[in-house]
Amino acid sequence: MADIPDTSPETSFDVRVADYLDDRLQSTLDLDNLDDLLANIETQRTQLQSQLDDAVKELEQARQKAEGGQGSLNARIEDFRKLQDSIDTRVQIAAASDAPSQAIARLQRPMKKVEAVELARKYLVLLRDVDKLCLETKERFAENPKAALEPYSTLKQLSANLRSMEAGEGLHLVDHVESVTRSLWNEMKDSLSAELEGILNKHKWPKVDPSLEMDEAWVSAIEKLVDLQVPEIMHAQGAASLLPFDIMAHIFVTEFRFHFLSDKRTSDPQVIGSHCFPWFISLIEKWEDFFRDNLSHLLAAEFYDTPMSANAIYVDPVCAFITAMLPVMREKVSNTVSKAVQSPSFLSSLISQLMTFDETLRTKFGYDGGDAQNGWAGLTTEVLDEHFDAWFQAEKDFAAERFRTIMTAPDAHNIDYNYTTDGRMKPTFAAVRVTDLLRSLTNQYNRVRKFKHKIRFLIGIQLDILDEYHDRLRGSLEAYQAATSTLGRTLHGVSKEQMAMLEGTGALETLCKVLGSSDHIVNNLKDWGNEDFFVLLWDELQSRAAKRSSGVSFTGTMTYDDVRGRTSSSVGAEEDGGLFDETISAYGMRRKAAQDLLVRALDGAHSKALRGYVNRVQWTTIGDSALLDDPSSLTISPELDQPLHIIRRNFEFLIKAVSTASYRRIWREALGKIQDQLWHDVLVRQTFSTFGAAQFARDVTAIFALVDRFIPHGSVAMDTLAEGVRLLNLPAEIGSPDDGGKAQLTLKEASDRVFTDNDEARAVLEVLQLQALTPANARLILQKRVENSENVGW
Repeated sequence: MADIPDTSPETSFDVRVADYLDDRLQSTLDLDNLDDLLANIETQRTQLQSQLDDAVKELEQARQKAEGGQGSLNARIEDFRKLQDSIDTRVQIAAASDAPSQAIARLQRPMKKVEAVELARKYLVLLRDVDKLCLETKERFAENPKAALEPYSTLKQLSANLRSMEAGEGLHLVDHVESVTRSLWNEMKDSLSAELEGILNKHKWPKVDPSLEMDEAWVSAIEKLVDLQVPEIMHAQGAASLLPFDIMAHIFVTEFRFHFLSDKRTSDPQVIGSHCFPWFISLIEKWEDFFRDNLSHLLAAEFYDTPMSANAIYVDPVCAFITAMLPVMREKVSNTVSKAVQSPSFLSSLISQLMTFDETLRTKFGYDGGDAQNGWAGLTTEVLDEHFDAWFQAEKDFAAERFRTIMTAPDAHNIDYNYTTDGRMKPTFAAVRVTDLLRSLTNQYNRVRKFKHKIRFLIGIQLDILDEYHDRLRGSLEAYQAATSTLGRTLHGVSKEQMAMLEGTGALETLCKVLGSSDHIVNNLKDWGNEDFFVLLWDELQSRAAKRSSGVSFTGTMTYDDVRGRTSSSVGAEEDGGLFDETISAYGMRRKAAQDLLVRALDGAHSKALRGYVNRVQWTTIGDSALLDDPSSLTISPELDQPLHIIRRNFEFLIKAVSTASYRRIWREALGKIQDQLWHDVLVRQTFSTFGAAQFARDVTAIFALVDRFIPHGSVAMDTLAEGVRLLNLPAEIGSPDDGGKAQLTLKEASDRVFTDNDEARAVLEVLQLQALTPANARLILQKRVENSENVGW
């Protein structure tokens, strides 16, 4: 068995000592330093012993301190336990005893009496203060009405405070204070009103010269009434009419009632726009300068340094006069509207006249109804808040009926060639009248103040009309495609009358109607989108969209998705857009479709006309060489007369119907189709003699001349054909009669080089200044000369 090492502390200590000595005494020389080593060891032992003694001492002190703290804590715990037991005992005794309840019950009645006495004392103090303020107001009022405002204002404020803090048992006191305040107010108002009325009677108001200057007594009476009303205005919830203007306007209100709220003929609701509104406006105009000249400075001074200092209905005498007159006008309008809702035509006319009346007060007299930021909502807004649906439906019915009348007019689907100057797109009469209708609808609602009303007019009437007209244009294109396609004729059937309408320029006219009308609508919508009214409406729509989420009511009757789908996908997005984006896109698609079909119609007509030319003309005829001295002297091929007539007819028609830009775009594509047909069916398909090539060049030149006649330099669209014809007409030899001696290369030289390789072919084309042709095209064309037919293998 192996030996188990001894791990006792003494053995471990001996091992460490041995290791230490081995480390220090590694040679006999180290024994010379043995005394120093022992001294160092002793020093270390002494330090360690000292540290150990200190640690033992500190440990003892900590133990003693802990024992003392534990004893104190035990003593406190014991004291707390005894206190808790004492409290529990007293609680049990108190719970078992009924003495506290009896004491409380005995004290309740005296306390209630004390509270009642205190409340009564407060009531008495309050009543004393109210009576004191009332008496002080009356005393001061008798001597100086303006001085009476101080105690009256205090009383008014006290009444307002009581009402805001009212309690169930104190309502009678609140009512009493309000009654006293109101009675005092009425007493002062009646006194000052009587004073002003006396002055007005003295001056025989309103039979005074409007240029007259108010005397001091008149101005003073007005000032007193305004002074009296200032505290009332400060506590008013809305706009208040100034008392002196109510008094001065009283005679006019009476006159108004006599003329417009009685059984007189002028009271007929139908004449409100021709009699009532003009009377009201002329009255304000008559006294405008009189009030401003005499009272502007007074009102400005009265409301200076108050929250009302910028409120026009208090500082502008004319606005104050209008405010005093509006209640009776509001009554007249209300009575008229109650009868107008039974007659849609009258309601529509009335709303228009009422908007004009409101706008006149705003613009002519600067009336803002006391709202400088948003302006006066107007009587129209008050009416529409209650009767908008009736007015909206009336306007929608009128617009729908007008639209039907436009579309069924005898000339509705005719092109209006006199609508604008030449070079501009010509719409149909219907398109022009539809935009006029939409413009008139905008004039109907652009003065409406509320966003929800505006957006309903835009979407519910204007965009509905635009959608319906768009569907008609799309239907016209679909009918055209059905009549001009084999499948369409098979599925839907086409009458002889319909086919006859497409003969000649009929097809072009049908498509130009859609093209011009769509273009007219698109351009008008873009212009309207930049007008202030629609820009502001769009901005407000975007502002509301930023605060709303999908599926939430957006305008009262429409959701966010409804509005976005009918106006623009940019609604609620941080990108440019407009109210008519979706509609413009739809009409733009109809315009593009009509233009594409127009190109196809031209291609079909030209291809059909050129069919006899490309199939019957012989190009290998050997003609009289004398004629080639002057190739222009050649006559045009007889088979080309009909195609030239068709092309000229189409040019003459389209130049009157479409804009210059569209005209060029359409013909650029159409001429490209003609070029393709002449290239593939004649130039690279037929074989030409020298005379035949010259004849073909003469025919192509005639086509180019016709094109350039209607479109200056328009024949450049057929440059590839022109260069091919030039290459085809290379002379057999230099100086030959057919080129006037000006040719740079002969047919033989050009052929030899072109068929050498592509680089040589490009060099030949460069010499001949033929940029549109490729080497492959050049080889193909040169092979079509009879002279080269025997060298096809080159």
